[in-house]
Amino acid sequence: MKKLFLIGILFMFLFNIKAAYTTGELKDENQVNNTVEESNPDIGLAKNAATAILIETTTGKILYSKDKDVKRSPASMTKIMTLLLTMEQIEKGNIKLDDKVRISANAASMGGTQIFVEEGSMVDVETLLKGIGIASANDAAVAMAEYIGGTEENFVKMMNDKAKELGCKNTNFKNPHGLDEEGHYTTAYDLSLIAKELVKYPLALKITSTYEDYIDVSGENHWLVNTNKLVRFYTGIDGLKTGYTDNAKYCLTATMEKNNMRLLSIVMGEEEKEDRNEDTISMMEYGFSMYGSENILNKETFKEKMIIDNASNREVTYYLDKDVNVIVDKNKKDINYNIEKELFNVKAPLKKNDIVGKLTLTYDNNKYEYDLIVKEDVKKASFMKIFNNLLTDIISGVKLK
Repeated sequence: MKKLFLIGILFMFLFNIKAAYTTGELKDENQVNNTVEESNPDIGLAKNAATAILIETTTGKILYSKDKDVKRSPASMTKIMTLLLTMEQIEKGNIKLDDKVRISANAASMGGTQIFVEEGSMVDVETLLKGIGIASANDAAVAMAEYIGGTEENFVKMMNDKAKELGCKNTNFKNPHGLDEEGHYTTAYDLSLIAKELVKYPLALKITSTYEDYIDVSGENHWLVNTNKLVRFYTGIDGLKTGYTDNAKYCLTATMEKNNMRLLSIVMGEEEKEDRNEDTISMMEYGFSMYGSENILNKETFKEKMIIDNASNREVTYYLDKDVNVIVDKNKKDINYNIEKELFNVKAPLKKNDIVGKLTLTYDNNKYEYDLIVKEDVKKASFMKIFNNLLTDIISGVKLK
């Protein structure tokens, strides 16, 4: 009897173990390891980098990453933010390329890489931009920062404010040039958020893709050679920024467009200059080999109509502000996505490019929003026109939506 009791207890114990495995309460150790291995596959990229990331710039989709949220000194890749803020000011019309910038003692005294601007001299914005984007000049970066921010310190505040606006959670800038300073750091992921904004500006790509140029500084002709050798020696790469300090080691943010898709890669903490180039090339080749861009909606052909009650012509055509694309794994056959539209309760008058709604694309567990706009002015209807429209709706018993 006692033996039967023990056998029964043993049976129940084994049954519970089986049930636990079946329901997932207990997991086989190899199963757990395989799951981790599949979510973080070792595919031989960025072997020499401390941290790295590869993204597609339109969607921000991460194609590969390695310790992307680890804080590190970005060295001169800091200047990506300096260039971004400058491009924004140019776009807003607050500064122009031919504006003359007075060089302060602070800017002229900067160490590291320089274009040797002299205190009290006047240098135009375009020259400073070339100094920053091609030669990675620290004195040019500080001069530009002071011109935009009034002081270097205020410009740094603008840098940090912009970083927060873009969603950077692990970034803190202490200067506009990138020389090592305590508390000056970012991550590969945060920097990719900043860089993907910069590549939207053709002028930024034009400057950072220039391999060599000549500038006039204080009456002398200076020869600039791009610190990013890949813009000359690897076809297609057209930016963006190198970096090196003793603390940061060799770093590189690069970008390239091919087959209607722009990729952006970042490597940080490389021990050798050659390693950062090799790792960058391998990431780019991986990205373009494994992924492609599929157009879902074309802004040139997309147009639909909405009703705006107080418009002179109530039936108003609206458009997409940009193409709706998805980045797909070339090895996957099916593209499953969902599109939703929301039209806002807008009233006339409207101006060209005013936003009247949004389109949301859900793909690969991510949501992407696109503006719906009008492409021409929408005039407000007269009181009598509005009254007649209302009367027509009442008589017909139908109101258009």
